[in-house]
Amino acid sequence: LGRIATLERTIAQRASEDPSVSYTARMISEGPKRLAQKVGEEGVETALAGVAGPDEEVASEAADLIYHLLVLLRSRHMVFQDVLDVLAKRARPAKDAT
Repeated sequence: LGRIATLERTIAQRASEDPSVSYTARMISEGPKRLAQKVGEEGVETALAGVAGPDEEVASEAADLIYHLLVLLRSRHMVFQDVLDVLAKRARPAKDAT
């Protein structure tokens, strides 16, 4: 999680920069709808690379996907920990219904 937290801090810093200079600031200024579209595009590219690309391409596309997902979360005033919390809840065993 260290690298994710570092990336989130970088995204937070760049979010306040001039959108004409910072890609991150530009993406955030375009709003969650545009960011969601970009996450979708990167998800498709990651999936396609996963089927037919070399490992380096899969890693590169997955990195793009994670970056854009983190920017989307930032635009929604969320952090990756919010995602991890959901995963942790899902991992808990279901209570016995009896």
